[in-house]
Amino acid sequence: MNTLTCGFIGLGLIGGSIAKAVRTTVPDAHIIAYDTNASSLKLAYDEHIVNDMRPAIDRAFHACDYIFLCAPVSLNNDNLLILKEYLSPHTILTDVGSVKTGIHRQAESLGLSGLFIGGHPMTGSERFGYASSNAALLENAYYILTPSDSVPQEKLTRYCDLVKSFGAIPLILSYEEHDYVTAAISHVPHVIAASLVNLVRSADSSDGIMKMIAAGGFKDITRIASSSPEMWQQICLSNPDNISRLLKDYIRTLTDVCARLDNRSEDELYDFFETARNYRESFTDVSSGPIKAEYVFTVDINDKPGSIAAIASLLAAHDVSIKNIGINHNREFAEGALRIEFYDKDAIEQAIKVMTEHGYKLHTR
Repeated sequence: MNTLTCGFIGLGLIGGSIAKAVRTTVPDAHIIAYDTNASSLKLAYDEHIVNDMRPAIDRAFHACDYIFLCAPVSLNNDNLLILKEYLSPHTILTDVGSVKTGIHRQAESLGLSGLFIGGHPMTGSERFGYASSNAALLENAYYILTPSDSVPQEKLTRYCDLVKSFGAIPLILSYEEHDYVTAAISHVPHVIAASLVNLVRSADSSDGIMKMIAAGGFKDITRIASSSPEMWQQICLSNPDNISRLLKDYIRTLTDVCARLDNRSEDELYDFFETARNYRESFTDVSSGPIKAEYVFTVDINDKPGSIAAIASLLAAHDVSIKNIGINHNREFAEGALRIEFYDKDAIEQAIKVMTEHGYKLHTR
């Protein structure tokens, strides 16, 4: 059996995580990588994730069974053009971008549709770069595949099997459907979160009362507004039609809510909130997604010296790492005096077990 050979063009958070997943699931795989960040490339080599560091996109990539385009979306089209002359007919060519239309059209224009299957692992982190990459990011995450019409079924099946070996969940969509879906569940929410923050910024008093007491629900629904402005500028410019279409639908919804408020329509307002609650509670519990999950609970504590230190010590004694800890000054939407955030699902589950056993009252929303 031939050794699996994978190429990576770009080795940041997602590219690095996929490379590590390949190394974990296929230990003898041969991994070739190019990245403009030489230190990331060297780190991956030193960690024995990458076998072959390339100074440029070159003929070494001809041997690849898979090539992952993991550079920023704005650079992938150019990289694909450079890569074209080195591609083998047996290669599965893919990307990891959150917008698919542009890269699919580029692949088609270059005559590469028979090789190209778009890929989008629905996961991420507030951290970035190869140093923060982790194969576990892919576990239980939806991994959307957008095959070109001319891709052989054998290649699509092979790619699905690779995704499953990472512990991810393959989901096959057309690239048009992908871009509409991600606009709805990721791109538009980021626009809305930013607009809500700007609304409060504009409405706040000169002494910043709104900013001071913003907590609970407001922080929850605007957390993603802290994402990279440059990245979201580029995503919006890459998927403008879908985002605009959905924003117009959202504006109509807000206009309808305004009318219900102006008319004091009790039943209609109740229906508005009830349908939203019912649909929200029907969501499946998947650990990763385009909007990164938070692993948080709040806990009741007595207002006396040493209370917070006791909790930190208890969790440390059971090897549970705390990501963030803070006091809830505003508990309009969050019960419990202390808010504790963890890095992953395993950590929060262990913390809940330990603290419950020690008599703490937790609120996990």
